[in-house]
Amino acid sequence: MFKKNAPARRQSALAAARALLDAQLEDIRGAGTWKTERVITSKQDAAIHVRGRDGSVLNFCANNYLGLSSHPEVVQAGKDALEKYGAGLSSVRFICGTQDIHKELEEKISTFHGREDTILYASCFDANAGLFEVLLTPEDAVLSDELNHASIIDGIRLCKAQKYRYKHKDMKDLEAKLQEAQSARMRLIVTDGVFSMDGNVCPLPEIVALAQQYGALVFLDECHTTGFFGATGRGTEEHFGLQGSVDIINTTLGKALGGAAGGYTTGPRQLIDLLRQRSRPYLFSNSLPPPVVACASKVFDMLMTSSELTARVARNTHRFRQHMAAAGFQLAGDDHPIAPVMLGDARLASDMADAMLERGIYVIGFSYPVVPKGKARIRVQLSACHSDEEVDRAVAAFVEVGRQFGVIA
Repeated sequence: MFKKNAPARRQSALAAARALLDAQLEDIRGAGTWKTERVITSKQDAAIHVRGRDGSVLNFCANNYLGLSSHPEVVQAGKDALEKYGAGLSSVRFICGTQDIHKELEEKISTFHGREDTILYASCFDANAGLFEVLLTPEDAVLSDELNHASIIDGIRLCKAQKYRYKHKDMKDLEAKLQEAQSARMRLIVTDGVFSMDGNVCPLPEIVALAQQYGALVFLDECHTTGFFGATGRGTEEHFGLQGSVDIINTTLGKALGGAAGGYTTGPRQLIDLLRQRSRPYLFSNSLPPPVVACASKVFDMLMTSSELTARVARNTHRFRQHMAAAGFQLAGDDHPIAPVMLGDARLASDMADAMLERGIYVIGFSYPVVPKGKARIRVQLSACHSDEEVDRAVAAFVEVGRQFGVIA
């Protein structure tokens, strides 16, 4: 009887699941938070082509901070590696997935950051997923900013340490939780260097001072700083003149450093050695493909030779923020290439982003659950590949659309 009706029972279960999913999807549409994926038909650059539109549009929402995702020298390095080393390793690092270029890139990264050693991952999400459960035990404590990136939150969930979440950038709350955690064997303060949704910088000097006072280690996620923030692109430490003050840095190769994929942990040699032995995303994920490794390696060569691109993105950031504020827009964050235009309403953010696209400016509205309810925004991101004229075109389009929707006078 059970076997005879099994196909019907399965179809009934699938139909019920579809109905539940349809209801959730309709709720998302009704709330105005539906995220449509526009299709780009060109390489990533300052100007891109989007399916359904004639001509190019200016891209102001990519993590391509240095404009290197399609730089000819970076692309050529990837082509050369593809020819010499192949498309991929078909293996993990400890079996037969380590090539000389992997080790060379790890050495360059260590030199760039002034650290003892580095381990590569398929992404920084993997680096964050692989760190905390290896480093921390139930005897330890981890203290995390409440607005840290989702990958940090997920990584911390995997570990068995005592977990404390302190209020965003609130040093009094962090200190109180450090006092609570004094019985722990090890205390690790965890924060984004720059918070990706708001473009605001963590208070690193105060964090380092508290770490020294209470005997804690400091971890930074530098995905939105590495290569372009600070005078030479060394990130939050350099921004505050605190080079070498942080114990562990995780960051990505998939944003400013070529834009393809990959991430890494850099820090004490003993930690890196332990991660190679026990970090699950490292042990059970394919090696980073040779073309990606070569592209990132070329970027580090460029960064260690010149800081011209870092200076250019800083100038573009200042120009955009200054002109937008003068026009009456409310921008979040510090003087960082992430420049969120705060709008509040999710549907307004989405509709304004569509209106911007009609004027040749590619931006995206961000709403819940990516950002808190009532804090929808259009997150603009500046790049070194934007010209002054292109930055000014984006501002002019914002002014026109802002007036159309009654955001500014």
